[in-house]
Amino acid sequence: MKNHLLTLLLFFCLSAFGQQTITGVVSDDQNMPLPGASVLIKGTTTGTQTDFNGNFSLEANQGDTLVFSYVGMETQEVVVGSSSTIDVQLVISASELEEVVVVGYGTQKSKDLTSAITTVQAEDIEKTPAAQPMQALQGKVAGLQIVNNGSPGESPTVRIRGIGSYNTGESGPLYVVDGGFYDDINFLNPSDIKTISVLKDASAAAIYGVRAANGVVLIETKGGTFNQKPEFRYDGYTGYQIAQNVVKMANTQQFVQYVNETGLTADNQFVDNAIARYGRSRLDPSLPDVNTDWYDEIIRPAVITNHNIGMSGGGENAKYSIGVNYFSQEGLLNMKNEYERFNLRSKIDFNVTDWLTVGGSMVLSNASRYRPEASAWRKAYYAVPLLPVHDPLNTVAAPIDYANSQDLGYRSSQNPFPLLSFSENKDKIRNVMANFYAEIDIIPDRLTFRTAYNHNFETVETREVRFPYTLGGNEVRVNSELVKRNATISNQIWDNTLTYENSFGKHNVTLLAGASFRDESYEMLEAKGIGFPYNNGEQAYYLDQSQTIDVDAVGDDGRREYGLSYFGRIAYNFDGRYLLYGTFRADGTNKYQEKWGYFPTVGAGWVLSEEAFFPQSDVVNFLKLRGSWGKLGNDNVASSDGAFTSSVVTTSFGDVMYSGIQTSSAFTYLRWEVTEEYNLGLSARLFNSNLSVELDYFRRDTKDAVIPVARPLVPESLRQNVGQIRNQGFEVALNWTKVVNDDFSYSIGGNFSTLDNEILDLGGQQYLNFGSSDFQRRSIVGETLFAFYGLETAGVYQNDAEIQADPIAVDNALVPGDLKFKDRNQDGVINGDDRTVLGSFIPTFNYGFNVNLNYKNWDFSVAAIGQGGNKILNRKRGEYRYTPDTNIDRDFFLNRWHGEGTSNSYPSSLGLRKPWNYQLNSFYIEDGDFFRIQNITLGYTIKNEKIPQTRIYVTAEKPLTVFSYNGFNPEVADGFDNQTYPVPAVYTLGVNIKF
Repeated sequence: MKNHLLTLLLFFCLSAFGQQTITGVVSDDQNMPLPGASVLIKGTTTGTQTDFNGNFSLEANQGDTLVFSYVGMETQEVVVGSSSTIDVQLVISASELEEVVVVGYGTQKSKDLTSAITTVQAEDIEKTPAAQPMQALQGKVAGLQIVNNGSPGESPTVRIRGIGSYNTGESGPLYVVDGGFYDDINFLNPSDIKTISVLKDASAAAIYGVRAANGVVLIETKGGTFNQKPEFRYDGYTGYQIAQNVVKMANTQQFVQYVNETGLTADNQFVDNAIARYGRSRLDPSLPDVNTDWYDEIIRPAVITNHNIGMSGGGENAKYSIGVNYFSQEGLLNMKNEYERFNLRSKIDFNVTDWLTVGGSMVLSNASRYRPEASAWRKAYYAVPLLPVHDPLNTVAAPIDYANSQDLGYRSSQNPFPLLSFSENKDKIRNVMANFYAEIDIIPDRLTFRTAYNHNFETVETREVRFPYTLGGNEVRVNSELVKRNATISNQIWDNTLTYENSFGKHNVTLLAGASFRDESYEMLEAKGIGFPYNNGEQAYYLDQSQTIDVDAVGDDGRREYGLSYFGRIAYNFDGRYLLYGTFRADGTNKYQEKWGYFPTVGAGWVLSEEAFFPQSDVVNFLKLRGSWGKLGNDNVASSDGAFTSSVVTTSFGDVMYSGIQTSSAFTYLRWEVTEEYNLGLSARLFNSNLSVELDYFRRDTKDAVIPVARPLVPESLRQNVGQIRNQGFEVALNWTKVVNDDFSYSIGGNFSTLDNEILDLGGQQYLNFGSSDFQRRSIVGETLFAFYGLETAGVYQNDAEIQADPIAVDNALVPGDLKFKDRNQDGVINGDDRTVLGSFIPTFNYGFNVNLNYKNWDFSVAAIGQGGNKILNRKRGEYRYTPDTNIDRDFFLNRWHGEGTSNSYPSSLGLRKPWNYQLNSFYIEDGDFFRIQNITLGYTIKNEKIPQTRIYVTAEKPLTVFSYNGFNPEVADGFDNQTYPVPAVYTLGVNIKF
């Protein structure tokens, strides 16, 4: 008995002796600590993570193997011996070539990719103070164009590798968030995102079939970590938005001089009326005592605020992440113009058994947006400086004494404040994004089955209110008006995939087969009411309070689309040298008469640096050639198009003429557009993997593009799948990263991309016109989509002798100061036959670069972007033809022709009013090139064990933009500037706290 007790006691002693606390530091090859590195006991789920200084502590037995890993580093294993201290240095993997990249329905190692994919990490997304995640990607991805809108809550325009549809609104990418499909991700909080992967070529995107023609953006939200104690995090910032590059308008002195130069009696009378009403200026008695800067009056500094609280962690069998976010952004327009959003997020994964994992995520978003009264910007542009905001002499004005330009003799009211004060446009937007999955390891580490259900439910309640007011003259609204609109969107997707992975010697293969069912529905109901009670700004308005409900304005709409898809993928590599990749998807839908579409792709890669003949050196560490081909689909087009026309016809029987009505109808079924794309690329890591290089050439041809086709003998057209559009270009991305010593490290990155957009075919037509005749654009075979089309200027007539020497000038009664146009066909007449392409709104190149510096506790970063080769139609200036008695911008005043030799590009003051000069011509088409300092951030991290890890930072977002265009912002999505909302500079102070 004593022997048994002695044996048992010895066993426990040995066990106690074997179990020990292992501590140490995990650092990189430059002795810089690696916070968040994983330390795991091999073969178990027991482990921990390093703290901010790279320290870890873990209970382990002698003989256990500890696995140390960190993103972008080579994994290292260490056997526990007698020492209780283990310090580990991890080396950079082939410049993060082992990093796992999210692809459609799975992941791949970066080194095995044959596709053009760019991934942006959370830390790069969170640097930008923005409501919408894609705003943070501007300038960070080659081939990705993002056009921001300064209006709070508005989504940016996003284009990947150009425009492939005649309807530019159908050229946005597909967003896939944790497996769910979305056309917009405005509801997402950028702080909740772990990675954003942009799938640019067909090989990467085609597994999404008919939704992928314009590229795919994969978004993975943040999750927890197994065996990690709860980690709490607060991220917040607050700041001011300041309007940048506000257009300078003519002041009173300049405007009066401009009026005098026109020589028009009526305009001079308006000036005299202003002097009589408001008195004379003490500085210059010839001017009225008013000098209103209307942009200064309607623009305000605006506050932006963001608060994000999150918690993440996990145990042996479960991991979780939860968060709450509040975001608020005021608008620059001096009215109810703001966006507010409150989000709740959760994500959990649970290992039920060693073969079954279940989990899910959910985002609840509740947002409200007060939309601006867009026409107020136009009114401020045209309003004369002779008019004050308020006018006590305007006794008929109610409920506010706003000034009325009609009291000075002008034809209509120019004061923008009635629009701002007596209008309210509010959207209530609620989103529920739910994702649930189950994953079964049929054969551990070999065969996995996954089923996932995604549901996005969105409601948008819109309320547009117009309150009664009086300004005098024809500026009056007698009754209050209310429009209410309720829209409901429901998207459901059920995916089932089977994945097989295995290695046979040097052969590595991954196979995936799947099926997907989707059900999408949309419903909308709207109505208009007139004459409801107005109770001093009360916020609750209901249609049943109105005196009448305008039944003619009641609208009811809805649709439902559903589809079934089958898809598969094979990824093969031999010895890490030769790569093959292929996908296939068959999409079925109830939307089109042609129910099924088939979309194959194939990709290949050759890793030259793995070949025996390739010289091993510190210069070229990795070199891969890759190429791909594939077909994609775009189902964001209508299912059919129809036309019904009637016209008066006259015919004769004998000597008698008869008139009647002839009717005709036409109808055609449409189908999805198909895009075929080729991509050739090179990936390299140089100089001890400090420099990464990505080069790509792509050619994307949209076939079966839906375009309008003219019908014989009738003015209407009918849309058909007969167009062909090509986008092609080059992309380059470079990034240099260097750790100099323990205190200092830096990185420098940049990207540059070109784009050539060309129409190949218009169904036999040579061109298609688009837009009104006054501002017409034209799509011509061999040119870009929607090219600006008009007369080309050849200078300005300087004197009478030049006029008399030009028959065109004589025939049109021109005078010095009028524009001179090129007679392209040399027939002695200027007309529509002399029009030509004046440029395109599509940039021919984009670029971005960034610099990141880290010195001890300080971090500093700066990023810049730019574009060029595009044009902008300055329509607000071109609309002087409709509003000849309004103000002018200061640029025109300073550069106008006002005597021989004063200008050879701008017409005279009188010339601006003449029909000859305001026909569409190159004077109204301006360069859209710009360079912008996108972001400057300076941060300091407090490293003190007595307080939570805290980083304090200041950020300047878009503090400087350099451009020549005469507008608020050179970023105009369609190049048609009818007064865009200014994109503000944003200055914020923020803090990150983690404990």
